[in-house]
Amino acid sequence: MTERIERMRQFFVVDKGQKAMWQKEENPYVLAEQFAAENTPDVDRAARRLIYVLDKEEPVLFEDERIAFTRTVTTIPEIFTEAEMEELRKEHWIHEKGDVCNISVDYTKLLNQGFDAKKAELEALRQQFSQVGEAAKAHYIKLQIDILDHVLSLAARYQELAEKKGNDVIARTLKAVPAHAPQSFLEALSMFRIIHFTMWCGRNYHNTVGRFDQYIYPYLKADLDKGLYTEESALELLEEFFLTFNRDSDLYPGMQQGDNGQSLVLGGLNEDGSDSYNLLSELCLKASLELKVIDPKINLRVHEKTPLGTYILGTQLTRQGLGFPQYSNDDVVIPGLMELGYKKEDAYRYVVAACWEFIIPGAAMDIPNIEALSFTKAVSDAAMEKLEQCRSYDEFEKAVRDKIDAQADELCKRVNGVYLFPAPFLSLMMDGCCENGTDVSLGCKYNNYGFHGTGIATAADSLAAVKKFVFEEKSMDASSLVKALGNDFEGEELLCNRLRYESPKMGNNDDYVDEIAARLLNDFADSLKGRVNDRGGIYRAGTGSAMYYIRHAENLPATPDGRRKGEGFGANYSPSLFSRCRGPVSIIQSFTKPDLKRVINGGPLTLELHDTVFRTEESCAKVAVLVKSFMDLGGHQLQLNSVNRDTMLEAQKHPENYKNLIVRVWGWSGYFVELDKEYQDHIIQRMELMLAV
Repeated sequence: MTERIERMRQFFVVDKGQKAMWQKEENPYVLAEQFAAENTPDVDRAARRLIYVLDKEEPVLFEDERIAFTRTVTTIPEIFTEAEMEELRKEHWIHEKGDVCNISVDYTKLLNQGFDAKKAELEALRQQFSQVGEAAKAHYIKLQIDILDHVLSLAARYQELAEKKGNDVIARTLKAVPAHAPQSFLEALSMFRIIHFTMWCGRNYHNTVGRFDQYIYPYLKADLDKGLYTEESALELLEEFFLTFNRDSDLYPGMQQGDNGQSLVLGGLNEDGSDSYNLLSELCLKASLELKVIDPKINLRVHEKTPLGTYILGTQLTRQGLGFPQYSNDDVVIPGLMELGYKKEDAYRYVVAACWEFIIPGAAMDIPNIEALSFTKAVSDAAMEKLEQCRSYDEFEKAVRDKIDAQADELCKRVNGVYLFPAPFLSLMMDGCCENGTDVSLGCKYNNYGFHGTGIATAADSLAAVKKFVFEEKSMDASSLVKALGNDFEGEELLCNRLRYESPKMGNNDDYVDEIAARLLNDFADSLKGRVNDRGGIYRAGTGSAMYYIRHAENLPATPDGRRKGEGFGANYSPSLFSRCRGPVSIIQSFTKPDLKRVINGGPLTLELHDTVFRTEESCAKVAVLVKSFMDLGGHQLQLNSVNRDTMLEAQKHPENYKNLIVRVWGWSGYFVELDKEYQDHIIQRMELMLAV
């Protein structure tokens, strides 16, 4: 890292000096009240809000900058009043905040044209719609043109400031982009920054970066071929670009600080079977390794031909405690997506959403995190209601299957009538939206809904305990177990400990329990098969948990694995919190037995490795082999956390001394001391695993 980049990192990430430029917060309903009084259509509200924010933005430049645009507006106004939102919720499912989010646009639709050419294209479309009497579509296109004009106006104000301050680099760059298509690596990075900035100004959050190394690489290669950059100078510029993701992240909404969806995907198979990993892929890994910042989050697509060296470089990032890269296995994901109905050419272009869900850039208005099913609740409900009447284990497992089906029914009914706020700027970068004069909020090529699945290991462990002790050994009767569960094991500490520590646990390469987990995942997939959502899409089953691993566990009664009421589940696809697993090798053996193509909404096996595992190059290489082994065995996704329980406990006591301590939470990395205590405690409670070194 050069001295210049180190100074910028200190200013933006550590000191957060950009906050001095933030404008005061304003009434969030300043526009909504006006819109309500005027009965303004929703598409006009969305466009006018974005224009309002763009016009309020005050250009600001900092020392050493070559890539401009920093947020100063701290309040993105609402477009509906509270009363209007209440009425909308009566008739619709409002996903999260109601905004289009957690999708991946096709940035090349603007990058490859420039705004002036795009405006000319839009004007031609507007005239066509007007000529055939499609006034609403013509009006919509006019709103998009207006948005581009106001982005260009803000760029002009930045250019003027750069000229005034003598920053010739930014002044020259903004004279070219975004009005025209970029002609250099710097111009491409700068234009991406402007596009990404604008998306956030429209409150379209969790904006993923997509396959950055694919659509930006041609600009880098051209400049390298011209001798304009060396690899070292290109890396320096890339590191400055990475720092732009951390300038405004305090203003990005999420469940927790750091949960902002800035996910970047590297590598992966091309449709012809070749590997797309390139020099820019490598430089991105190196930039992240040197900067040690939580954004952008790195996701690495791998396959059977990925060399071990790539895994070793990824492990170097994990070694820093960044919680990424997150790995996705093309050999499982691509066929899994195709089985769900995604076209081959689209499946090969997949990226990850904000956390891990698999989506298609520029083509999918999928909502991959719309709700979650609880495997453990299905087991708990079946145990409390049916266990005493079951004459065999097979009967009890069928009762659990019925509960999974019932949950699926309820979830599908609940998410009916989805309404999303219009997103006219994002629609410029989605297939068919401009051509058809429609907003992406109404749908795109793919309109599928994804359900997470929580507590798979807790559920499988619970079923294994019932099978072994109640139906095979007959060492405990169903009535006594149900009573103990209802009483939260009060007065039954020996029974609780027996269930907790003496019954089979997923994560020990034990077919007895692992095959139960495989059947549960198949039951989940089967429960959604053939269902059609309100937008004509399908429902996708997954192994992720998001925040539901805490929510679903909070009020759930005790379970037959020895878990007490309110105790948590493992995050995502991982062992239960009190499993005594033999080690990471046995865990990956257990968690690769199911057919993971059937639950391809996404959700990584999440492993916590003690930070001492990474102290030598030899041990890092062993971790890389472990990751590769998971993929070779048929794993779909993997994320690793380098943790130290003592360090985290000390950070809770003295947060001022650990501001840069980074951990993986569920599908994203955050600064430990900025997390709510319940998330801190859960991470501390997770298993610390050791590799033989």
